[in-house]
Amino acid sequence: MRAKGIPAEARAEAERLREELNYHVYRYYTLDDPVVSDAEYDEKYRRLSDLEADYPGLVTPDSPTQRVGPPPAAGFAPVSHRGRMLSLDNAFNQDELRAFADRVARGLGGRASTVAYVCELKMDGVAVALTYEEGLLTQGATRGDGETGEDITPNLRTVPAVPLRLLSASPPQLIEVIGEVYMPEASFQNLNKERLEKGEPVFANPRNAAAGSLRQLNPAVTASRSLSMVTFGVAYSTGDIPATHWDELDYLRELGFRLGEHNVRCATIDEAADFCAGWQEKRRELDYEIDGVVVKVDSRTQQAALGATSKSPRWAIAYKFPPEEKTTTVDDILVSVGRTGVLTPVAVMEPVFVGGSTVTHATLHNEDEVRRKDVRVGDTVIVRKAGDVIPEIVKVITDKRSGKERAFKMPGRCPVCNSKVEREEGEAATRCVNIACPAQTFGRIAHFAGRGVMDIDGLGEVTISMLLDRGFIGDVGDIFYVTPEQLYELPGFKEKSVDNLMKAIDAARDRPLWRLLYGLGIRHVGAHMAQVLAKRFPSIDAVSAASEDDLLTVEGVGPNIAESVVFFFDQQENMRVIEKLRRAGVRMADEARTRRKGGPLEGKTFVLTGALVGFTREQASDIIEELGGRVTSSVSKKTDYVLAGAEPGSKLDKAQALGVTVIDEAEFKRLTRT
Repeated sequence: MRAKGIPAEARAEAERLREELNYHVYRYYTLDDPVVSDAEYDEKYRRLSDLEADYPGLVTPDSPTQRVGPPPAAGFAPVSHRGRMLSLDNAFNQDELRAFADRVARGLGGRASTVAYVCELKMDGVAVALTYEEGLLTQGATRGDGETGEDITPNLRTVPAVPLRLLSASPPQLIEVIGEVYMPEASFQNLNKERLEKGEPVFANPRNAAAGSLRQLNPAVTASRSLSMVTFGVAYSTGDIPATHWDELDYLRELGFRLGEHNVRCATIDEAADFCAGWQEKRRELDYEIDGVVVKVDSRTQQAALGATSKSPRWAIAYKFPPEEKTTTVDDILVSVGRTGVLTPVAVMEPVFVGGSTVTHATLHNEDEVRRKDVRVGDTVIVRKAGDVIPEIVKVITDKRSGKERAFKMPGRCPVCNSKVEREEGEAATRCVNIACPAQTFGRIAHFAGRGVMDIDGLGEVTISMLLDRGFIGDVGDIFYVTPEQLYELPGFKEKSVDNLMKAIDAARDRPLWRLLYGLGIRHVGAHMAQVLAKRFPSIDAVSAASEDDLLTVEGVGPNIAESVVFFFDQQENMRVIEKLRRAGVRMADEARTRRKGGPLEGKTFVLTGALVGFTREQASDIIEELGGRVTSSVSKKTDYVLAGAEPGSKLDKAQALGVTVIDEAEFKRLTRT
């Protein structure tokens, strides 16, 4: 509908200016090839701004003037991705890269000569998903856990390399693309300089700066950070996608997206390996951070045939560059205590700039590692950032020892609570035996409240420390009994911050079961295993009642995990905390999946092995269970069927030895009528 009172001439001029300005943004930020001067662009921009000020009805969502429009947000809503944003497996050397190519060849029936690859520099930034409807940007989100991210649309609209409207005259009705937002090196240095001048803490590296910039509640702050983006794939589209990844990239360029400037198509894995080796040497020539090269099978048909694991595609791998190494000295070796009571030696070093950030501490993991590397206080050491993230000491330069260095000895008592420490036979870890140790309590609560767990925004380490010091909380269950009156006693807490934290605590009561399981800090149960357990046992009561044998029937659960889960729920103190959480209204169960009684697979036991093409293993498991069957992790005489995909491994051998029926995907489809 046309707004009343707007002259036709003004409407036509505004439309022309929007098209011209969006085109010039594309030329400048996507192609790095401007065709007008900055002054000419600014003149057009001011004219459009004046027109929109005179006639507010002319303002459209894709207007360049709207890149910073809405007021600060109160938070970030969850967003479900239409296409899963999987992580990538890593290759750390040429042998591992070629091993990836061998797996690809086996997965395609040995046709290695028919496989071409696309190489893209791996930007060190933040993965995002952009959704366009009828060509207009409608949503932008973080990767999150790959299935659910955070809605940061207003912030992504401020990034010039993000098209507000696609260039195509006939775009897909709906398309979701994935890319990486990053901060150029010059922008990073300028930002840290400004923060130093203001007395604010600096960012450790461009990746952290980009992540922090995208999570600003005020889009104007994001707009000031000079972010950019490269796009590297289509996650979902209602339209046709080209048959190769290389052509897919061209398609994205035609839609108006900025691509990596050094992408290349390689006919063989040897060419890809040469490309990786070349950029390993040239990486510092770029004005942005990269930490490797992503190598992808070019053919989408071959990609589909190779499929994916629950975490990563089998048709792509990240070739990670060896981390940079620098020399520094060890000033001290301290011991930290984690949430599980593990004592970890930490080297305190002379500050050294390595891998894009200044390093002052490096973990030494455990007592055995300190002895193996023979790290002493006063030593000159070589330090690097493993995977460009975690600082570690590579080796000691013993030739530089003066004889004054001091050897490290693990303390016999906890440095936090002075309780006895123990080291179980066969384990490298030394643990504090006091379950009430303040360090463990703090660590458990910080883990429970953290992002990706119970997501209690505003309950950070400083606030947790203040609540613990005042006796307001003593375990994770106490979080849900914190009162506004208690928060008002904390320094810096005013009406708005109190209200925000109380709302965040209340929202955490309804997190999925797997997040609660993960948050409880059960040994050996990380985020992925928590999801696996919640899928099979859809309530806390079901998990706590499961025996070790019950747990061992779950795909991916081994003896250590099963023993740890049973041990955790056998402890009265842990059950007391769970009951406290239950009384506080924390969600204790997920909706159980329907299971068809008397279905065609009733009473049948399946084992899945190898790579499936038509299904993921999770989808196949769901089908089996919905039809009354059961999936176990190991083959026995009681197994009815083994569903074998590509590269089935030892489970197939055992099935054949025991005479268990082995079926392929075609037979599985006939059996399940899928």
